[in-house]
Amino acid sequence: MLSAAQLLDELMGRDRNLAPDEKRSNVRWDDESVCRYYLCGFCPAELFTNTRSDLGPCEKIHDENLRKMYEKSSRFMKEGYERDFLRYLQSLLAEVERRIRRGHARLALSQAQQNAGGPGPSGKNEEKIQVLTEKIEDLVVQIEELGSEGRVEEAQGMMKLVEQLKEERELLSSTPSTIESFAAQEKQMEVCEVCGAFLIVGDAQSRVDDHLMGKQHMGYAKIKSTVEELKEKLRRRSEDPQGENPALRRDREDREREREEREKKRKEEEEKEKEREKEREKERERERERERERERERDRERDRDRDRDRERDRDRRARRSHSNSRHSSRASDRKRSRSRDRRRSRSRDKDRERERNLTTKKHNHKRSNGLKSTSLILDLTIYLFIYFFFQRCLTLSWS
Repeated sequence: MLSAAQLLDELMGRDRNLAPDEKRSNVRWDDESVCRYYLCGFCPAELFTNTRSDLGPCEKIHDENLRKMYEKSSRFMKEGYERDFLRYLQSLLAEVERRIRRGHARLALSQAQQNAGGPGPSGKNEEKIQVLTEKIEDLVVQIEELGSEGRVEEAQGMMKLVEQLKEERELLSSTPSTIESFAAQEKQMEVCEVCGAFLIVGDAQSRVDDHLMGKQHMGYAKIKSTVEELKEKLRRRSEDPQGENPALRRDREDREREREEREKKRKEEEEKEKEREKEREKERERERERERERERERDRERDRDRDRDRERDRDRRARRSHSNSRHSSRASDRKRSRSRDRRRSRSRDKDRERERNLTTKKHNHKRSNGLKSTSLILDLTIYLFIYFFFQRCLTLSWS
């Protein structure tokens, strides 16, 4: 039976206590605050209220309008809600099946003890119960340690073992009164294969109807039928995806095309990125080559600088040597110049002396030549006089 708060929530909504200006924003069916199990059909927490199988209240929103919006949505049965719902219902069925097995085991144990002639647990059973209790306590400690270490899977496996040991201990620890009651009514008792409750065989139809219409029985019956329906629905969907709603199919095909286009674009982008990376690598290699060339050029420049430095050093040494040589050469030149001057001076003196001698000789020669010329002229004059005289004489004689 629903509580007053739950009834008010269904009638007025969860915002019934808020002021008009405090109304929350519109809630979508895919919000985290919405119960996904309710969207898939029903919330199991509502089935077993105030029963032995009570699951406690569900803190999430149950809204029929949100469920209708989800069923009309293009994402209906595509979010994995149904598979999660199926797994949860199967876990509830597994729990009730364990309860049914325990009920059958208790009936079998009561029959065995009745046949043995002594109801109630024996001393040997008490020892077994003590051993099982110690094992269970040790396993619980180990489970807590595994949980604190984050080893969830191992902890879950050990938890299943603990459940089995608890069932075995519960069978061994059945009280004498319970076993006597079962023994007295063993032919009249049976286990309900739906909810695991004990039923009296041949009981009044009204009591049988009350059990069949009870929350626990109807809840597990609904869970079983829903599990079968979900399995069939998911199987058909996996085998025949074309049998879905045409609008949903078109939407799915559009999403698939979009996904393929995105994948194609992603691959193209990856190829382009690879090409760009190759170009960047080539550019980096060219830059490294240019850097190596610049380094080689710097090395050559340094070599040239060293060569120029060595050349300048040689030039300085050569100039220094030449300067020293020039100083010594100048001294030698000055010595040679003074020697030449002295020789020239002596030569000029000799030349002047020679010129004086020549001048004297010429003067003497000219004077001698003048005398000779005068004598010759005189001789010639005499000769001509004599010639003309004899010529005259001859002329006179001939005449």
